[in-house]
Amino acid sequence: MKYTRLGTSGLVISRLALGCMTFGDSANALKWALSEEEAEPIFRQAVDLGITFWDTANVYSFGSSEEIVGRAIKKYTRREDIVLATKLFYPMHSGPGGSGTSRKAVMEQIDASLTRLGTDYVDLYQIHRLDHETPAEETMEALHDLVKAGKVRYIGASSMLSWEFAKLQYTADLHGWTRFVSMQDQYNLLMREEEREMFGLLADQGVGSIPWSPLARGRLTRPWGEQTRRSESDPAYGRLFVEEESNRKIIEEVQSVAQARGVSMATVALAWVLANTVVSAPIIGASKPHHLADAAAALDMSLTDEETTRLEAHYTPRFATGMSAADRPPAR
Repeated sequence: MKYTRLGTSGLVISRLALGCMTFGDSANALKWALSEEEAEPIFRQAVDLGITFWDTANVYSFGSSEEIVGRAIKKYTRREDIVLATKLFYPMHSGPGGSGTSRKAVMEQIDASLTRLGTDYVDLYQIHRLDHETPAEETMEALHDLVKAGKVRYIGASSMLSWEFAKLQYTADLHGWTRFVSMQDQYNLLMREEEREMFGLLADQGVGSIPWSPLARGRLTRPWGEQTRRSESDPAYGRLFVEEESNRKIIEEVQSVAQARGVSMATVALAWVLANTVVSAPIIGASKPHHLADAAAALDMSLTDEETTRLEAHYTPRFATGMSAADRPPAR
């Protein structure tokens, strides 16, 4: 495993992050999620590979992902060896503190997450989306107070426009509050809009990108037209990836490079993501043992200029997905 600092912060993370939306108890889980027993080999493999950066969220399987992750840390590793990240924003209940990033929600949801995770602090606490109904000052001060209270070590954000992120950072600077050190955004060969929208700002501000869906929900891991259990049942899949002709050509290029190299398509697609200097660690939502092995192989793969040109040649500008209220799960 290779390690880096998250942006220009002092936080050292593995260059791959274990995405824990994949894990959930059957009563609350997504159809394709793994139970705690099924997830055991994934956690063991992550520890064996040195993947120390684990990312979850309160809303993943309505809290059961955090519970599974918390127990896994105690069972397979040590709390001090893991950089633990979680998030808030999406509805956990219908009350005033059940969603968003108001002071009430921030204070309520961190305590609920800490209880589920079985720890007294998280290393990285992220706002899952921008709360348009709460003033920037209220959110940033509340997050700063969590840092000062010792419940949170660093803060991060996810999936918003660059001007919105700049406003939050400016608000923190203006008042001497804690700044964001990370941006969890969608970035892959089928969705490169962050190159225009966010990456210049992140580079300037010393903020690390930790891309979600670096394999485009698995579209970049298999030939065009093949389906999986997740792609057939994931409610966000159709909103995130319109099946454009350019996507087919990109996927075919990934397949071609992978065949020539004798590696998996996932390894090629992740090597391309990792080559961007703004990217600190892509988030890998592993559900099978070979998923983490393929991801780890990408760390040692350097694409040639010719391969990179081929992989990027067919991309066309498109509407950036994954930021809207359409992605918001219903309140329970």
